[in-house]
Amino acid sequence: MAKIENKAQYEWALKKVEELLPLVNDETPLDDPNSIELELLSNMVADYSEEHFAMGTPSLADILKLRMHEMGLTQISLSKILGVSPSRISEYLSGKSEPTLKVGRVICHKLGIDANIVLGV
Repeated sequence: MAKIENKAQYEWALKKVEELLPLVNDETPLDDPNSIELELLSNMVADYSEEHFAMGTPSLADILKLRMHEMGLTQISLSKILGVSPSRISEYLSGKSEPTLKVGRVICHKLGIDANIVLGV
């Protein structure tokens, strides 16, 4: 099997990886059959998982909501930090509006959010 094609194969490979894990450790030679099989199956499981179960990139609105929760901020307190109106924060959180470059810089610096997320890159 060069590639996992369906869920049944994925589940079989996942079970086999779990069986092989206790048999391989840092001292196991790379040419050991269990080590080779574990490496191959792990890569195939990872490839299938990435293709079928990937979560995607979070939106700026998702990251803002998370950061607000982490910092205990309301829309009003966030608006004061960013220097915009609470209604503008509501637009950011609903995805109706994107921040200007100036506000984007403030988001990066004051909230510690990566510029790539703020810019939608």
